[in-house]
This record gives sequence, C-alpha cells and structure tokens, in this order.
Amino acid sequence: MPVTQRWFLTVGLVAVALLFALSMATGAGVYGAPEVAGFYLGDPTLTADPKLAMILETLRLPRTLAALVVGACLAVAATLLQSATRNPLAEPGLLGINSGAVFGLVLGLTYFGIESTSGYLVWSGAGALLGNVVVLGLGLMLGPSSPLKLVLVGVAMNAVFGGMYSFLLISNRVALDQFRFWNLGSLAGADLVAVQTVLPLALVSTVLALVLCQRLTLMQMGDQQARALGVSTSRVRFGVLIGSTLFTACAIAIAGPVGFVGFLAAYCGRMVEPVALIRQVVFSAVMGALFLLAADILARWLVQPFELPVGTLLALVGAPALIAVVLRGAFRSLLSVK
Repeated sequence: MPVTQRWFLTVGLVAVALLFALSMATGAGVYGAPEVAGFYLGDPTLTADPKLAMILETLRLPRTLAALVVGACLAVAATLLQSATRNPLAEPGLLGINSGAVFGLVLGLTYFGIESTSGYLVWSGAGALLGNVVVLGLGLMLGPSSPLKLVLVGVAMNAVFGGMYSFLLISNRVALDQFRFWNLGSLAGADLVAVQTVLPLALVSTVLALVLCQRLTLMQMGDQQARALGVSTSRVRFGVLIGSTLFTACAIAIAGPVGFVGFLAAYCGRMVEPVALIRQVVFSAVMGALFLLAADILARWLVQPFELPVGTLLALVGAPALIAVVLRGAFRSLLSVK
C-alpha cells in the first residue's frame, strides 16, 4: 500500500475514533465528556449513577455503533454496485434499492404487523432484492451505452415503489404511524439488539464482498477480457446482487432509507484507490462510517434540545455533492444518453 494511502487510512481511522468519543459525549441528558470518560474509567460515583448508565448504554452507545455499521454497509454496497455496473453514480438510494426495501417493509407492516428488527431485516431484504433485480435487469435490457441510463431506471423505480407503498399506507393508520418517523432515516431508535441482529449478516456480506473484489477488479477491463482470464462474470454479478442486497437490508433495518452516504463514501474510496477494489472497499467503509457518524452528531447538535433526522441532513449535503460530481469533467460523458 502506498504511503499516501496508509496516511489516508490512518487519518480516517483516527477521525472515526475521535467522532466515536464525541458521539458518546453528545445527545440526550446533561452529561458531557468528563462524565462519560469517568463512567468508562470506573469512577465509583459515576458508575453508581443509574441515569448516566441508562443514557450511555441505552441511547448513546447503540446509536453510535449503529452509525458505524450502517455507514460501512451502505459504503461497501455502493462500491460493489459501482464496480459491477461500471457506473460511478450507482448506490442503493439512487438505483431504487432503498425504495424497494421500504416497499417490502411496508408490506410486512401492513399485512403481517412486524415489529422486531429481525422482521424488518427479512422484509426489507426481500424488498431490496426485488428492487435490485428489477433495476439491474432493466438496466441490462437498455444496454451499457450510458451509465446514466441505469440511474434513470433507478429514479423511475423510486417513483414506482414510492407510489405503491404510499397506497398501502393510506389504508392502514397503524402502519403509517409506525412508518412515518422511520422513513425519514434516523438512528434515534437504534438499540443494541438491532445492532447485534444485523452484525452477523453484515460480516457475512463483508466476507462475500472481499471474495468478489479480485474478480471485480479484473472485470474493469471489460467482460470479454475477464472471461478470457477465467472469470465467470454472471456469477460475480449475482454475488454483487446478493451482497449489495444484504448490506442494504442491514442498513435499512436499523436506520431507515438513508441516502447519499454510499455514493459519497465510494466516491472518496475510488479517488484514493482507482484500481484495486479490495482497497476501495476498505477506504469506502471507513469513509462511510465517518460520514454517517459525523452527520448523526450534527443532527443531534444543530437544533438542540431537539434533533434532525440524519437522513434529512444527509440529503441536504448529498444532493449538492452529487450535482457537483456529475458536472465535473470526468463525468460529463454520463450526460450523453444514447
């Protein structure tokens, strides 16, 4: 690994550690960094405070861990999708995968009354798989002449899935009330049970992503060259389909449809390492965790004593960033739809 990349990774990990500490010292209650540090260092006065223990172990720690897991999952999912489709704009939110996951979740809420994280995971996973299959399938039917076509298909499917789950929610007031806050994208409701439920699946997905990295790197030369080197491109893309679906389901089951994190993190990872995909995955995962952790801290701090949904804050930052990236010279070819 080149020196500049080692520095980037080191600085990123240090920034994540600092933001982790800041997240633990920010949020509900009047307790700041001194009390948090004293609690975890074993100060008997602070460890005996039940309110402090409840705030740290029930509120702040779960949402901080959730930010790390969700950010990394969305970042790796976007990196896999961008590599498999050779589309620098691909990410779960833009390609309609998030909307498909939301549609699956609304089906579960409306007809089966799901309430647990495992139920959210199953139904959002099924919806994400549906969105993935539909969008990537339609994208292949339209041909590879322009990466922007895949994004346009994703925008269309966002509208279709959005219309369908809105129709379902109109007829079910209980599901609407349960869904309304979750749909904004927030880590406020995260708990340790939710994180523990999705973590094994996220780890399995990470192993799958790492296994695919070498073959996906070869596929950047083109499908024909990759096949000549013994790569089964259809199997690799199927693996990407499964991996990106699982990552998206893990993220949405905890935080709802959070957008733009994957796109921004994958873009940064590709700028640092444009070729070796395994390094892109590592850099993107670090940046995804960093971005979502920073956004969650800002969401708690900007409008105290209230807080913004982190999905809203990311949309305000991510949409201008997406426009800026598209308008850069390296991406002007995306605008020439054939």
